[in-house]
Amino acid sequence: MDTIFLMNNLWIVICAVLVLFMQGGFILLEAGSTRMKNAGHIAGKTVFTVGIVSLVFWALGYGLIYGEGNTIIGFSDFFYGDATTMGEGLAGSVYFFFQLAFAAIAMTIAFGGFAERAKLSSYVIFAVLFSALVYPVIAHWIWGGGWLAEHGKQDFAGSTVVHLTGAMAALAATIILKPRIGKYNKDGSSNEIAGHNQVFTALGVLILWVGWFGFNAGSTFGVADAFFGYVALNTQLAAGAGAIGSMLVVWALTGKANVPTTLNGALAGLVAITASCAFVEPWAAVVIGLIAGFIVFFSMKFFDKKRIDDPIFALSVHGTAGVWGTLSNGLFATPKLATVGRPGLFYGGGFEQLSVQILGVVTCGLYAFVVSFIILKVMDTVMGGLRVTEEEEIMGLDLSEHGGYGYPENVSQPDTKTGA
Repeated sequence: MDTIFLMNNLWIVICAVLVLFMQGGFILLEAGSTRMKNAGHIAGKTVFTVGIVSLVFWALGYGLIYGEGNTIIGFSDFFYGDATTMGEGLAGSVYFFFQLAFAAIAMTIAFGGFAERAKLSSYVIFAVLFSALVYPVIAHWIWGGGWLAEHGKQDFAGSTVVHLTGAMAALAATIILKPRIGKYNKDGSSNEIAGHNQVFTALGVLILWVGWFGFNAGSTFGVADAFFGYVALNTQLAAGAGAIGSMLVVWALTGKANVPTTLNGALAGLVAITASCAFVEPWAAVVIGLIAGFIVFFSMKFFDKKRIDDPIFALSVHGTAGVWGTLSNGLFATPKLATVGRPGLFYGGGFEQLSVQILGVVTCGLYAFVVSFIILKVMDTVMGGLRVTEEEEIMGLDLSEHGGYGYPENVSQPDTKTGA
């Protein structure tokens, strides 16, 4: 068997595992950014929704994205079971596993808009419908040979496909679910509902940062020319620039180097470079990450001012930064690296590629938001509400939805000897 074939497949399986391990980063990030009374719920729902996405992607999602069909959707390869291990490129099962991990990330991002107030049943049903009706359509348009691919849309590892799609679903959820109790006052002012553990949040960001090398560098799908190293370089530079950019702007405007903002800046840099990591030069990666760090701060303030309660800042980190990252291709893509589409504006390509990038952002963002909103609105009506009761929200979802606590030692327990 060809050595390069084996190396390529081994590399992609390792990258798929890295992307799957990013779920651990999301658990720590979301749990640390929210209150202790919901920590166990956040951890548990992340794991079981990955299970749901896995089954739906196997049964329907992969075929809708990569199956034979038309420029809108695929219609084959359902209940995927290709056992082929020989050939060129990647084994079918290896490619399937890698793409499944991406679908699970998009779902987890979407659930950021549910945090601390949604019923467990809302997660279950929406995980199925999002994985069948929302994510596969956009992924087919861009990665599955759909109409945006025909236009030359550049989205190397998913600033639009994964991050913007998940963020638009999160936006639909935050609008329908409405803000958490106590988040906003009658006069419109906002109260900070601080997360309970910044160490968890920071560790979650670091795990996501490491996992992102599977996300971006793995999307090269091979090791022969070691181009994955160049992609990893751009990824690292953008992440670092994003962290620095957000820290500088919050420090300059508030007088304090706010830790959560700095952490979100690193993630914003990673999200932004995801679309362009294989198409731009390293200096451009720094600029892209730095701008992402700046805009994530102002985006967080904007959504808060509009009374859109986004506990883990998914709309800003994955949505706003995802838009910027996608558009950045239309500015910075070089003639040498633009293997898809055209060079960017700053490299003599004019506005052609930028126009394609704008078209992709608008159509994919609208589709993800509108379809997610319709699904959630129907669910809200049929289920008698997506949100837990006020009493259950105050109590915390650990107890109201699961009958236990994520931190049981912090809750008074009866004495086993006296029963008191």
